[in-house]
Amino acid sequence: MAESPSRKPNIIFFFTDQQRHDSTGVHGNPLELTPNFDRFAQQGTHLYNCFTSQPVCGPSRACLQSGQYATTTGCYRNGIPLPQSTKALAHYFNDAGYHTGYIGKWHLAAKEHIGAVPEEERGGYQYWLGANLLEFTSGAYDLNLFNNENEEVELPGYRVDAMTDAAIRYIDAQKDNPFFLFMSFLEPHHQNHLDDYPPPTGYRERYASRWTPPDLAALGGSTQQHLAGYWGMVKRLDEAFGRLLDALKSLGLLNNTIVVFTSDHGNHFKTRNGEYKRSCHESSVRVPCAISGPGFDSGGQIRKLISLLDLPPTLLDAAGIAVPEQMQGRSILPLVQREKLDWPEEVFIQISESQVGRAVRTGRWKYGVDAPDKDGWEDMNSDTYVEQYLYDLESDPYELFNLIDLESHQGVTAVMRERLKRRMLEAGEKEPIILPCPMLKTADQRKVSEQEAHL
Repeated sequence: MAESPSRKPNIIFFFTDQQRHDSTGVHGNPLELTPNFDRFAQQGTHLYNCFTSQPVCGPSRACLQSGQYATTTGCYRNGIPLPQSTKALAHYFNDAGYHTGYIGKWHLAAKEHIGAVPEEERGGYQYWLGANLLEFTSGAYDLNLFNNENEEVELPGYRVDAMTDAAIRYIDAQKDNPFFLFMSFLEPHHQNHLDDYPPPTGYRERYASRWTPPDLAALGGSTQQHLAGYWGMVKRLDEAFGRLLDALKSLGLLNNTIVVFTSDHGNHFKTRNGEYKRSCHESSVRVPCAISGPGFDSGGQIRKLISLLDLPPTLLDAAGIAVPEQMQGRSILPLVQREKLDWPEEVFIQISESQVGRAVRTGRWKYGVDAPDKDGWEDMNSDTYVEQYLYDLESDPYELFNLIDLESHQGVTAVMRERLKRRMLEAGEKEPIILPCPMLKTADQRKVSEQEAHL
């Protein structure tokens, strides 16, 4: 089927859950888990430095659907529904004549909705085959979603494959119309009631006792219990991604379809706190991301720092839809087209549930603060924060050596403190009081303290 050159581009968002950036070959993973994504990234536009704006499932999704920070929508933690007054991505595409579809995990309905989601809480999507909390309504080989009429639909196969089959059916049905499809997988997120990462049968054994990322090797956590299954999930996701691209090619849609691949946040395997994300460390906030299709083919590798908040305005811009002023990210199309522009030198990250925290990350430095007197579940923000960490990512990319209490780095800390305040103000927060680390040391004093701690 030949594409009309004047037809609006289709858009597919392939969205994984809890996928580390270094699960991919283009980020150094040696296990050949992602040959389809790696080829896709190299042929399209690879956003090498892409970061979530909130490393928690619900808030991250609210940021993507709205193009606004979690503190702007109010969805700063799980269990808070996306306000029905929020104009979300699907609304803009609906208005532009697109057919919009959503398949998979939503996590933006009211907390009492575990599976079926009322129509008014679906963010405007016209076709619906989803579940609010997919990890509670399905198992690895037992996928149950809910359709437009909120009827339960059981789909056969491994969960990733069953969802991909459903997406291909949707694409085939809509091939003669411009469409925007959001595919929201659960994998490689853990299965909550098992506290496990169940891959397809036989895949766990492939990756047992294989390569371990250096941060996990140093810090332990639940790595040895869970990593092999996690890698197996990533492998199957990549195979499904390849099938999706094959389907687009078969239907004659590949050259006129913008495809985005990314994840909501990463995974630190209980090394930074008592669970898997909810931390502003690289393992939690850096995600794989690439885009192909009209405007993005042969875009090369972009090293500028990109936030997931930049993706909503990018997709609207690429579809020729005006980007609304209330969106708080920026379209990356000028970067892809190699235009000269003043792009931010840092990304801003908010964190909830585990703590009330904020962080900024530049090309070299990561600086974070915490509000120890606030409750990460009850409080969205704070008037006062305390400096928590400073990492030199150039010499310490796995964030194993915290520099915040060293006298030698107070100059850098002061610069990063002001960067954070500025970004908080730009996000709509009040300017906070940030208290310095209370116990500064010289490098020698720090070394003595560490030695004494090991006695």
